[in-house]
Amino acid sequence: MYEFHKDKSRYFSMQREVSHHYLIPFIRQYFKKPLSNCKILEIGCAEAGVLKAFLDEHATGVGIELLETRASLARQFLAEDISAGRAEIINKNIYDVTAVDQESFKFDLIVLKDVIEHIPEQSKFIARLSGFLNPGGVVFFAYPPWQMPFGGHQQICNHKLLQVLPWFHLLPTKIYRLILRLAGEKNYTIQELIEIKETGISIGQMYQILKHNNFKILGEKFWFVNPIYKYKFGLRPRVVFYWVSTIPYLRNFFVTAHYIIFNKG
Repeated sequence: MYEFHKDKSRYFSMQREVSHHYLIPFIRQYFKKPLSNCKILEIGCAEAGVLKAFLDEHATGVGIELLETRASLARQFLAEDISAGRAEIINKNIYDVTAVDQESFKFDLIVLKDVIEHIPEQSKFIARLSGFLNPGGVVFFAYPPWQMPFGGHQQICNHKLLQVLPWFHLLPTKIYRLILRLAGEKNYTIQELIEIKETGISIGQMYQILKHNNFKILGEKFWFVNPIYKYKFGLRPRVVFYWVSTIPYLRNFFVTAHYIIFNKG
């Protein structure tokens, strides 16, 4: 059903487009430094479609990606930028890079799109980001809150009904796992979905982590229809009604994407 996940060239283009039209305009509202003068770090860059949008704005950038296959594709897609010295792709775990060891590993803007919800020990991870920021630098996250209809990433299921079944990832883990097995999902798919269940993050949890680590929120946006859905499904992006965004429990279930930008307070 979602063949674009397998077509890496198309997916690269989707990520590039959504970044041009939605991520970058949002970031510019709160980060006034010209991107042409910025050094960007994208963590979990995959094929680097997001990073490419910033390179198109004449920034320089580094993408770090854990999976070697995806890092290799990123190098192919950014071959011209890499050859010109505008970009670098690093195949490494971000925890293996320390600002102490690499003083040059400092950035004006750190970007994570659809990544933070996959990372364990999120408070520890977010705390480390300040070590990679230049003075005045900011961090931008775009992520699906865990309780939203498809926060479990169930679109990766093979079973056609489970792909489009909202909120069933919120079931207790034992029941969730049983349903996936009965539906005939592969063991590696089940394992990935359970791992996402363990690391999914809510809007409230995000606020708590930022507060605990003394980060200051500069701006945020709550999407009812995630902008990436425009490129995946032809749906018009829409923000949630304001009154929904002000009710913590309710917004968790109807915000399909949370854009948030912050720096060290």
